[in-house]
Amino acid sequence: MRWLVLAVACLGLAGAGAAAVPEVEFAGGEVAIFYYPWWGNPEQDGDWQHWNQNGHAPPVSLASRFYPARGPYSSSATNVVRAHMREIASIGVDTVIVSWWGPGSGEAARFPLVAREAAAAGLRVAVHLEPWRDRTPESAAAAIVELRGQGVRDFYVYDSMRDADASWAAALRPLDGVRVFANTSLPGRTKAGGFDGLYTYDVFVYDGTSFGRVCASARRLALVCAPSVGPGFDARAATGDPRTRLRKRGTRYDAMWKRALRAQAQIVTVTSYNEWHEGTQIEAARAVGPPYGSYDGAYGLRGAEAEKAYLSRTAYWVRELHAR
Repeated sequence: MRWLVLAVACLGLAGAGAAAVPEVEFAGGEVAIFYYPWWGNPEQDGDWQHWNQNGHAPPVSLASRFYPARGPYSSSATNVVRAHMREIASIGVDTVIVSWWGPGSGEAARFPLVAREAAAAGLRVAVHLEPWRDRTPESAAAAIVELRGQGVRDFYVYDSMRDADASWAAALRPLDGVRVFANTSLPGRTKAGGFDGLYTYDVFVYDGTSFGRVCASARRLALVCAPSVGPGFDARAATGDPRTRLRKRGTRYDAMWKRALRAQAQIVTVTSYNEWHEGTQIEAARAVGPPYGSYDGAYGLRGAEAEKAYLSRTAYWVRELHAR
């Protein structure tokens, strides 16, 4: 754990109505979930955002292999964000990790709303520092300082390994009062970069079989191990990526959770609540027929009962972790 000593940079992140994120205590192991506030629709935002990626034409054709039970919603809508945060809290998750694409981004503009509703639901808030244009270790550190002023303590740095370990170590060394996580399965590089812990995020590449080894090595280096679990992966509609990890009616998700618990991970990170592009979401999906998939058959559930199958299963595994 660090203590903050850098001066707050004027990045204009707080915005009107932004409030500091209160700290929330929790017992047992921590569960944190990746959350995406980048969705938009014409009613709320003036145009479609993200749902129309890769040439899709919402609301019929979405850039996802699944169709959200809430329909193609807007992340600017208070009622939507409030429902999301209450739902995440209701399944026992401790922390919501909010995607953030740099100063001036749409995600930065929506962050105060997400943080406010998360706090109201009793959730801790962390930030997922995405690889925005010209992001460097130095600019990431400046963003951390500003967001720390809003009460954020944990930061997950996506694609952190693209920059040199020495550059990260120099940028992070002055920081305190925060934990910064590298996106890697390599504890040695995490330590060399001056990070406090690591997370894997990618549930296509990592199936959990390496979690035990990774977490054991992380503990030896006094690092926090926060491996990522997820139900599947299918980005064909959004990006054309042909790679998939089938959900196998929930058995894949269960296997990853079991491996994370056996690895004695201090934090289990979930990929994801609502990354509909990559098909990693646990948010409720509606069965509407081809070309969309559904959760039918997951954990023996069908029809309307299956829509929230992965939310219910996440609640089960959170209870297992908290009971350790």
